[in-house]
Amino acid sequence: MSRLEPLSEQQLSPAAREMLASADAMMGFTPNDGRIMARDPQLMQAFAALVGAIYRPGKVPDELKRLVGLVASSAAGCQYCMAHTAFSARRKGAGDERLAQVWEFESSNHFSEAERAALRLALLAAQVPNGVSDGDYAAFARHYDEDQQLEILAVISLFGFLNRWNSTLATEVESGPRAVLDAARPPR
Repeated sequence: MSRLEPLSEQQLSPAAREMLASADAMMGFTPNDGRIMARDPQLMQAFAALVGAIYRPGKVPDELKRLVGLVASSAAGCQYCMAHTAFSARRKGAGDERLAQVWEFESSNHFSEAERAALRLALLAAQVPNGVSDGDYAAFARHYDEDQQLEILAVISLFGFLNRWNSTLATEVESGPRAVLDAARPPR
């Protein structure tokens, strides 16, 4: 159970309903963290704008953005965000093999060198303290132009916020995302 209860449909303002409908269309479900954030309409509006800017069509494939979020969330230990990003990665084209092997991206033949560089950056950048060295960033930058670098860094940074928000609130994971994460769970 979440430490702060998500607002019910009846408790949501019309603006919050609209933003959550957009989230549902983008994600394939209505997120509990959005229902919690709806308690502060100004925060929810600002956050929705940030998410829209980060996930707008760009140069980085949507699937890779979701996998970057998954690896960053894994480094931070946020089960809620891991479930969401696994679910979203599947919706954006990641097959079962890629999802199952994302935990071994460094050695898996399911990832290109460029994808490995982005996933490595996500893993290292999500650690506290940040583990990205100059060499790590240079390896990443060899595969991505500056616009792509910004897109990937924006996803990693977004999950810095979301991982702390959801881990602190112990936000309850919705059933659809939970099932996808359970199927792709890293080896123990």
